[in-house]
Amino acid sequence: MPIAIVTGATGITGTAVVNALANAPEYTEIYTLSRSQKSPDHPKVKHATLDLQSPADEMVKSLSHIPPVTYIYFCAYLADPDEEKASQINGSMLSNFLEALTKSGQTRELKHFSLTCGLKQYGVHQGQPKNPMLEDDDDSLFWLEQDDRPSNFYYTQQRILEKYTADHHNKWAWTVTYPQDVIGFAKANFMNLATTLGLYCAISKELEGSKLVFPGNKTNYLAFNNWTSAKLHAEFCLWAGKTPYANNQRFNVVNGDTQSWQDLWPRLAASFGCSIPEKMFPAGDEWNAYPGYESYHMKLHARPPIAEAADRIGLKDEFKQSSEVFCQIDLEKWAKRPEVVKAWEALRDKYGLDQAAWDGATWGFLAFLLGRNYSCIASMSKARKLGWTGYADTWDEFRRTFKELEENKMLPPLTV
Repeated sequence: MPIAIVTGATGITGTAVVNALANAPEYTEIYTLSRSQKSPDHPKVKHATLDLQSPADEMVKSLSHIPPVTYIYFCAYLADPDEEKASQINGSMLSNFLEALTKSGQTRELKHFSLTCGLKQYGVHQGQPKNPMLEDDDDSLFWLEQDDRPSNFYYTQQRILEKYTADHHNKWAWTVTYPQDVIGFAKANFMNLATTLGLYCAISKELEGSKLVFPGNKTNYLAFNNWTSAKLHAEFCLWAGKTPYANNQRFNVVNGDTQSWQDLWPRLAASFGCSIPEKMFPAGDEWNAYPGYESYHMKLHARPPIAEAADRIGLKDEFKQSSEVFCQIDLEKWAKRPEVVKAWEALRDKYGLDQAAWDGATWGFLAFLLGRNYSCIASMSKARKLGWTGYADTWDEFRRTFKELEENKMLPPLTV
């Protein structure tokens, strides 16, 4: 019977994978690996404390009591603003882990290794990509390694995994997934898109007028994007592990619908009891601060990723300017305003909310998502052609996650 290991098991994607494995009758044991002792309360789930930044020989000690496994889901990563350093750290984590697995005998019965990455594969953090993003597109769009571009730890990890597998005679298969802006919940994990977005909405309800102002820009508000349900991503990982056609392949994993804030924002307003301003963007197409607030502006890489395809798509010299992030409300400064802090404290005390949710809110990340001036659309055609039929409605996933956050005292009750 299959036995699985999940690294990064306390994160949003890792937690969802553990839950999916626990609910799959064919899996008899699931070992969660992390530096903490947190793991779901389930008879099939067992925990081992493991520091992925430690040397391989140290990891072997943590793995010694675990029987040989058949499936491994690597969902761990360590963020660092220095891209070169992030590549070194995350590359070492994976290579040392693979070495430890071999030394401890964990690869004897291994069938499949799943590595979770993301749409940063296409450089969406550097600017406008070519849409839709395709796994089998030209290498210049898929591996953005031109001399003027920063390192990408996803590339480092994938090459380590592919080479290590080949060096061991391809005894197991691998799959790499690319989710986008993951929607989900994990206990005590506050680096969460839904948490920060929900806090912004909940506080807006408490401020004068209860208006839910879109803090980003008009271009972003009207743009189109994909999101990924953590639950759906977990289901995809399990599907790929038992689908031979998915062996040694890379896949975009998004919900399957295409969404836009022009549709989601009014729904958010209704759910949190807010109203929509008549003039969401008083400055129109100009990038000016919303009245009474400070704005935020940042230029991204000098050449957006789509520039690599400009000649081929008949748009030579069209992408000489960098993509930008502009928010008509600077969210990090907004969160420090006295009236905002006071509103949070009132909600916290009224509903017994967890202060750590506010302290850990990722305002900078939310600003990037709401402020970028381009769409991000990933194709699911590759997976569909191989038989994947999974789908999630993005709004339903936001609603479900908000309810989980409410139940865990990270957000106040939704209005509807």
